[in-house]
Formats: sequence, C-alpha cells, structure tokens
Amino acid sequence: MGFLSVIVYDNQTRSMVQATRRPERQQQNKGVRRMRTVRWMFYFDPSTNGNWRNNWVQTIPGKAGSDLRLYGPLEPWFQQDVAPGEIELQP
Repeated sequence: MGFLSVIVYDNQTRSMVQATRRPERQQQNKGVRRMRTVRWMFYFDPSTNGNWRNNWVQTIPGKAGSDLRLYGPLEPWFQQDVAPGEIELQP
C-alpha cells in the first residue's frame, strides 16, 4: 500500500472539520508512531493525549464522522484478507 489517511468530516457540511487544528492524520506525517500489535493506530478525541499526540486526530463531540482512505492498496485488501479494525471507545 502506498499510504493511509484518516480524516474527520463535519456531518452537517460533509467537508473536513474546519474548527479543529488537526482534522486529519496520515501515516506519513512526521512523528506518527506504529503499534507493536497493530500496524497503525490513530487517537480520535477533542483533546490530545500527550503520549499519542502525533497520532491524534482532533474531533468535535456530536459533529464529526471519520473516513479511512487507502492510497495504492495491495491485493490482500481486494481479497478481503485484511480490514481496518473498529473504532473503539477508550476509558
């Protein structure tokens, strides 16, 4: 795969959330970290978590939906051998 991108969209306007400083993250962004058990993990929240700041995508409660974009996916994606995980609520 070339690279992946996660973007937060405004549910009302269907455009990228404009009221945040970080409505998107890409694996190519400087400082984005990989997990040991999962290849990529992004952190969606209105405020940052210091440990995962480079993987943080800023949201607005009740206003945003997310989108995953894959650029240049490889055959396993089309064969459905790999799939993105669910977005999980963390305590």
